Amino acid sequence: MTQTNTVTVTDNRSGTSYELPILDGSTGPSVVDIRKFYADTGMFTYDPGYTSTGSCESAITYIDGDQGILLHRGYPIQDLATNCSFLEVAYLLLEGELPTPEQYGTFEHAITHHTMVHEQIHKFLEGFRRDAHPMAVMCGIVGGLAGFYHDSTDISNPHHRMIASHRLIAKMPTIAAWAYKYSMGQPLIYPRNCLTYAEDLLHMLFAVPCEEYKVNPVLAKAMDRILILHADHEQNASTSTVRLTGSSGANPFACIAAGIASLWGPAHGGANEAVLNMLSEIGSKDNVSACVKRAKDKDDSFRLMGFGHRVYKNYDPRAKIMAQTCHEVLEELGIKDPLLDVALELERIALEDDYFVEKKLYPNVDFYSGIIFRAMNIPVSMFTGMFAVARTTGWVAQWNEMVTDPAQKIGRPRQLYTGPTQRAFVPFDKR
Repeated sequence: MTQTNTVTVTDNRSGTSYELPILDGSTGPSVVDIRKFYADTGMFTYDPGYTSTGSCESAITYIDGDQGILLHRGYPIQDLATNCSFLEVAYLLLEGELPTPEQYGTFEHAITHHTMVHEQIHKFLEGFRRDAHPMAVMCGIVGGLAGFYHDSTDISNPHHRMIASHRLIAKMPTIAAWAYKYSMGQPLIYPRNCLTYAEDLLHMLFAVPCEEYKVNPVLAKAMDRILILHADHEQNASTSTVRLTGSSGANPFACIAAGIASLWGPAHGGANEAVLNMLSEIGSKDNVSACVKRAKDKDDSFRLMGFGHRVYKNYDPRAKIMAQTCHEVLEELGIKDPLLDVALELERIALEDDYFVEKKLYPNVDFYSGIIFRAMNIPVSMFTGMFAVARTTGWVAQWNEMVTDPAQKIGRPRQLYTGPTQRAFVPFDKR
């Protein structure tokens, strides 16, 4: 980060001008440094949703929404998703470089041998109602891990941070699968060290004690790719929540639990469920044209879900990979899903329609992921749980970066106050 120039801000009420530094990163938009703005001017900046505010300096993920670019540590997501395993990408996010074979072997062993959870978590799990949402269970258990693993909660200790990072990445599939099994009333399946990360997740989700479950390699590859595509996405709502929580010095398990809670919101992690509901509402590809027409009518309540993105103003680079994965899964399983026909027709019309082209409303990653999960027999209630398994790696990497940043301060956003000014107190008997 280097300072190249300044921006001049003039208060037209007094005629006073202030010089604010312009900071440049390695790529992407420059930022105006307003850290001393309040001290110099007595004013705050106003930016609801922080859509024009850089909250931190980061070297992990870069997004160019206009060009449809997503880079992890400089590597395009397309290259990583087609050439790497999820744990390779996890290592990259955490350590900054792709692992050598020796480094990968050590890292894979560390993750694989941390997949078990403390046996007393069985009792913790049984404290939830049978119909508890899996995300509620995951949020509670992850937050509770700090009560089980005291040797990895000192955030000032690099070894503690490493152990906590490995534990969170390793145990999240187990916790997610157990949350699902518990909701289904099925026996819990323990992790197996002979399986890959994605294979183990599928095995814990779908194996039952009374019969042997063999993981389909095509589905394992698809799950691995889905995990990669969701591993990190810069300073989104849940990642910012993790950073804000961590800025207070909270333990890593509490920080990731906060991220899960944020992800649970339907505007964030629930988008693929909304896509599936929309496709079901459309019903048949014969109805797509009429629904597209409805979507263009601002007075109609119908909306196309899975198109457009808060950041991407071009084709989401993850969506193309997800579309390919969707075809591979459906072909392998021999599924003729009418919802896929609806999705393909919807995509075709939307990409050719001037209205959507002009507004750059391209399909995003959520457009296909719900169909893939549906084909894999992953229930809607677990869609966001799968997202959380993947995003834990990004959360952990971002948390580590935040904790070791000397410029980091406890998060404290300010406000534009519009309530009553100071007024006289009225005693109870005179109100």
